[in-house]
Amino acid sequence: MKLSYEWLNEFIDLSHITPDELGEKMSRTGIEVDSVTVPAQGMDKIVVGLVTEVSDHPDSDHLHIAMVDVASEELLQIVCGAPNIAKGQKVIVALHGARIAGGHKIKRGKLRGIESQGMICSLQELGIPSSLTPKDYEEGIYVFKDDAIEVGADALHALTLDSAIVEMDLTANRSDALSVRGAVHEISSIYGLDHNLDADRNERTGGSVLEDWISVSVENTDDVPDYHIQIIKDVTIKPSPTWMQARLIASGIRPINNVVDVTNYVLLEYGQPLHAFDYDKLGSKTILVRTAKEGEVLATLDDVERTLTDEIVITNGSQPIALAGVMGGLDSEITTTTKNVALEFALFHPIRVRQASQAHNLRSDSSSRFEKGINKATIVQAGKRAAQLIAELSGGTVVEGTASVQTTDAKAKDVSIKLQRINHVLGTDLSQEAVSRIFDQLGFDVDLEDGNYTVHVPARRWDIHIEADLVEEVGRIYGYDRLPRTLPTTESTKGGLNPKQSFIRWTRHFLQGAGLSQAYTYALTTQNRAKWFTLEDNSSIALDLPMSAERSVLRQSLVSSLLEAVQYNVARSQQDIALFEIGRVFQEIAHNDYLEEDVIAGAVTGQWIPASWQNPASSVDFFTVKGVLETYLGKIGCLDAVRFQATDAIAQLHPEQAALIYLNDQVIGILGQVHPSLQKELDLKATFIFELKLEPLLAEYMKEKEIHSVPKFPGMSRDIAILLPQEVSNASIEEIIKQEAGDFLQEVKLFDLYQGQGVEPGFKSLAYSLDFLNPQATLLEEEINHAMDAVTKGLLKLEGVSIR
Repeated sequence: MKLSYEWLNEFIDLSHITPDELGEKMSRTGIEVDSVTVPAQGMDKIVVGLVTEVSDHPDSDHLHIAMVDVASEELLQIVCGAPNIAKGQKVIVALHGARIAGGHKIKRGKLRGIESQGMICSLQELGIPSSLTPKDYEEGIYVFKDDAIEVGADALHALTLDSAIVEMDLTANRSDALSVRGAVHEISSIYGLDHNLDADRNERTGGSVLEDWISVSVENTDDVPDYHIQIIKDVTIKPSPTWMQARLIASGIRPINNVVDVTNYVLLEYGQPLHAFDYDKLGSKTILVRTAKEGEVLATLDDVERTLTDEIVITNGSQPIALAGVMGGLDSEITTTTKNVALEFALFHPIRVRQASQAHNLRSDSSSRFEKGINKATIVQAGKRAAQLIAELSGGTVVEGTASVQTTDAKAKDVSIKLQRINHVLGTDLSQEAVSRIFDQLGFDVDLEDGNYTVHVPARRWDIHIEADLVEEVGRIYGYDRLPRTLPTTESTKGGLNPKQSFIRWTRHFLQGAGLSQAYTYALTTQNRAKWFTLEDNSSIALDLPMSAERSVLRQSLVSSLLEAVQYNVARSQQDIALFEIGRVFQEIAHNDYLEEDVIAGAVTGQWIPASWQNPASSVDFFTVKGVLETYLGKIGCLDAVRFQATDAIAQLHPEQAALIYLNDQVIGILGQVHPSLQKELDLKATFIFELKLEPLLAEYMKEKEIHSVPKFPGMSRDIAILLPQEVSNASIEEIIKQEAGDFLQEVKLFDLYQGQGVEPGFKSLAYSLDFLNPQATLLEEEINHAMDAVTKGLLKLEGVSIR
């Protein structure tokens, strides 16, 4: 909401308060002020001039030579290219030495050989955007129509561009300040100043009907509690006076004509949306407000045909002529031929207005106010104010009486609160007199009895319902910065991390120490990516109203989100990337039965070890990532219970570099290289990923750890080398060794892999070191030999395996 300081001063004396001070004070009392600006700042020597003569430039087909009176000793000769310049116009003139918008300085000079002593300006050259410039002057200079504006006067002042504009960022609950009157009430409350606003009046119309002109009926008064029509006849459509145009432009609204501008002006002044129909285009003397019929069509003022469903519409008894609370119809638009105006002022149900606005993707100043709430006490007052202004500015006459349906009665609400409660919540020691004075500043009547306030909240503050609202009002007017510092009176609890939080933090620190960087990615993705890197074919969970197709479905795997982050970085010339994330995945495992799991995932590509004078560069591969996971699982204490099993069941992983990760007999994760075709699609080089379920690992992390003393007896080690087909995995060999070697086996280590000369094609040589230890006694040679014989027999059972 943008407010002109000049407009505010019409109702309240702010001469002793600077705009910046006002903005700071309002921000400290609950209404944030985004900015305070003066449009004319940096501009000067810009005056009102009268064009006394216009002739064509002898050396140009579009330039003109204008003689301009600026109330100086001599007329100024100015060369102007505006197509709408004419004799007798009052225009904006930038004199020699003037500065216009953007800091541009105007100097005397020659244009195609003709001297020009200044510049005749458009509104755009004063910093007013084209979207706010009246259409008549969009392609040319601005012309003052008011006789009261004197030649030689300050043009910036005439356009009120020298007045500050205060832009407020209102929260939804303070829409009462979404008008000049509301802002004046707020400023009056903050500073304790008097204002000259008329009292809010809840006028009962008595349902009077303009029998010769129009009648009104409402199908559902729950949707439309108030609906009124006023007729203004014999109007003349023309531009609004400069003062009104200036105030509209300052508030961010484009002037149209004197009738439409009045509806927007009163909208800003009262916060009451209005709409003006061309009465003679209604095609009926009956207004029926009803629910739209399925399939009805309405062309709105933005020249778009809209198919209706169940919105509230204004009809001429049969056909829709406006979308209630949102936008009027094109067929009844105010134009230069309009002679009689039907002025609507009403109250529509906020939810119904919002539904219509969203259904048609159509936001307007009116719909915004109806959605947030309006002052029920000033509906008719605002309507009559608008009707009178239209009559004054158009030379028309207000037809006596108002066609109405009115069911509201905007009485003051009574909210009670004790003085003790106010002081308890605020931590203050305010007296009855101080609190009463604050309520008086707010304009609230109160009844006080034994420290209990019964506050009569006026209709203009529809945001106040309960005692907490009154506490807030007292606190902000008293001053939040004046509230004493007090400790909480509630019981406090000792802070700390629960086991899951502690494990997540430990995991994060481990992975960061291993060289990975933590990422935070979107939980929403596309329908296709949602199922990437999953084993189960569960249904995806889609949003009913997604913001975009790219963020419409909840992910079933973290890897898809991390690959998006990797892709983003690679596209920006980052080649070495190692990311991890601890987050949630979502699945629908049955109808209306959802599963939400915490997982740990990572994605790595590029070099793992950069080149240095000591070592060549080392690119990340499958075993690099597997090594990180083994170290991590070893730190948890569950590596002995973990095995990696090759798989080709995941379509997005390389079929020969992919593994399922088992903890005992439960699949807890995946590891592998992204499938080459997917890498190509994402424009990535070799990329490796992993994903682990968090809960099984947390259970292992929470187990009590066994601590053993250093053994007193020596251990033994034996090596064994075997020749086996390439397709036999190391994991399967290690599993056989562990099964056959007996209880004294402590560790199995693969220390050599050989393929080449001396080894038959299709085969490989693996060499293992087996460590044995008996913590209770010294191992005997016979025991070790027996264990190695058992291992040898177990390995030879595999087809194609031989001992070297």
